[in-house]
Amino acid sequence: MTPPSATPTLRDRIRALYEDDSRQAMRVRWATLALDGALILYFLATTFVEHGRWMVLADYGIGAVLAAEWLLRLWIARDRLGFLTQPLVVLDLAVILSLFAPTVTENFIFLRILRALRLMRSYHVLKRLRTQVRFFAQHEAVIFSAANLLVFIFVISAAVYALQVRVNHQIANYVDALYFTITTLTTTGFGDIVMIGEWGRVVAIVIMIVGVSLFLRLIQSIFRPRRIEYECPDCGLDRHDPDAVHCKHCGRLLHIRTHGEPN
Repeated sequence: MTPPSATPTLRDRIRALYEDDSRQAMRVRWATLALDGALILYFLATTFVEHGRWMVLADYGIGAVLAAEWLLRLWIARDRLGFLTQPLVVLDLAVILSLFAPTVTENFIFLRILRALRLMRSYHVLKRLRTQVRFFAQHEAVIFSAANLLVFIFVISAAVYALQVRVNHQIANYVDALYFTITTLTTTGFGDIVMIGEWGRVVAIVIMIVGVSLFLRLIQSIFRPRRIEYECPDCGLDRHDPDAVHCKHCGRLLHIRTHGEPN
């Protein structure tokens, strides 16, 4: 006689919301994206106002929510040591600590760079969604090229703001920093805003080199014929036409799952 299956514990049920592909788990991932978007908007909006007591209280509240969610993920982790060494987990912790840091440091502006790193978590959620949402699977290259570019723009703009807002009267808020980043990235360079100091010039060089590379990558993904990611077992070629039957490199018979839709 087959023994009855054990009743899932609370930890198992919560873990399923993070790891499974059920509808409830999908809702959690979409909710995570929405939360990250709202937090990024809040972090950007606070660059336009004076740092006051209400902002400290708001940071404490947001920090408490994020800390509770971070501790929940630590509690359900199968390998807690491995969890603590994941780069995105460390970034999340850095963001959480930055929300409580005004009590121990006066360098409040610099901490906005850490908060912009919250975008990296949204990028990770998008990677999970690509295996479950057809739209993401069909436009994977374009979506992730755009995600790479957007993450770079927002994080580097936070760095520009933090480095220049106290020494450069041309950069008074995050929009000024974002404007400089985009004009530099697109090589427009109007010249109405310039970086001051050695570190400012270093950041400008990084924007021009890395940013242009990511921008060209996005353009390439948009105009390049669409391919499906599927590694050939023989030669390792990992991109094929959506309706490919044989590998173009070695001729191996492929079994690419499709939805029977026209290209």
